[in-house]
Amino acid sequence: MNQKMKGILSTILSFTLLLTGCSAPAANADSSKDKLNIVATTTMLADLVSSIGGERVTVNGLMGPGIDPHLYQASAGDVSLMQKADVVVYNGLHLEGKMGEIFESLSNQGSAVICIEKGLDESRLLAWEDDNSIHDPHIWFDVSLWKDAAKTVAKGLTDADPTGKADYDANLDAYLKKLDETDMYIRGRADELPEKQRVLVTAHDAFQYFGKAYGFEVRGLQGISTDAEAGTADVSDLANFIVERQIKAIFVESSVPPKTIEALQAAVKAKGFDVSIGGELYSDSLGDAQSGANTYILTVKANINTIVDALK
Repeated sequence: MNQKMKGILSTILSFTLLLTGCSAPAANADSSKDKLNIVATTTMLADLVSSIGGERVTVNGLMGPGIDPHLYQASAGDVSLMQKADVVVYNGLHLEGKMGEIFESLSNQGSAVICIEKGLDESRLLAWEDDNSIHDPHIWFDVSLWKDAAKTVAKGLTDADPTGKADYDANLDAYLKKLDETDMYIRGRADELPEKQRVLVTAHDAFQYFGKAYGFEVRGLQGISTDAEAGTADVSDLANFIVERQIKAIFVESSVPPKTIEALQAAVKAKGFDVSIGGELYSDSLGDAQSGANTYILTVKANINTIVDALK
């Protein structure tokens, strides 16, 4: 992060502290308040916290459907919202790449922060491309890792609200059972495809955890972060791969502009092979209310349905 951006973040945080630091936030000052005020960064986390917190929490999500967390920059209003929250929940693993200093500042001020990264077994994390010191943040595409995320949230909520432990534990147990059922559904649908047809080509490299968990070879046109742009050579190399493997369909993503995949489709056609765009996958956010995929479970089911139906 350059010095100018650091200065902007410092100014935002300092200004917010002037507004909120002289006294406890109004929500905390209200002794009649019976719900935790939670701020979660992504749509996936907002849904997860709602599932575990149930009636004991009110959840505000910073990023709406279709928003790319890799590129998201917090506004002064976002910072104020987090300052006033009882608990802030974020993914970590550099997913919210432009907000790292804000989370660090919140922690240093003593705010209650739940970082999903800290509850994960590092040995199960995949490398960020060729850098083994940094990990791929897209852990929600492996349902078994999302179960660990759920446990981390339940523990964090209990730490913030010990009297709610029984409720959080009960909600966690119920949600873990739903996740087990979801995992079985994904595996069942994946088994409909012969192994040689399990090749997933998408706009950016978000699906490696999915591929490892469910037996797909995964290729992304852009890197793990959408901050990295695909060049002409990237498009040409991936087009050659598609032609060589006779892949039937490639996929756009809800949080990434479709132009890169459309360029890839054109490059494949120029090589004498037609590949269809098999549909839109939800990668870095859930769908909206109209999509029918506005929860984590509905989203991952929608993804596997789209993938299998297009590659059959």
